[in-house]
Amino acid sequence: MGRYKCVICGYVYDPDLGDEIGGIEPGVPFSDLPVDYTCPVCDADKDEFLKYD
Repeated sequence: MGRYKCVICGYVYDPDLGDEIGGIEPGVPFSDLPVDYTCPVCDADKDEFLKYD
C-alpha cells in the first residue's frame, strides 16, 4: 500500500492512517477508495492524486 499526494494542496493520503475527515478507516489502500473520494483539505477529485512513495 502506497501513499498518494494531492497535486493541488499537498495533502498526503496514507493508508496506514486512513482519512478521519472522510470517514476512511486505517488500512484502506488508495485504489480501494470510492470513485467519488475527494481530498479532505481542498476537495480535489481522486484523479488529482499521484503516487507519493
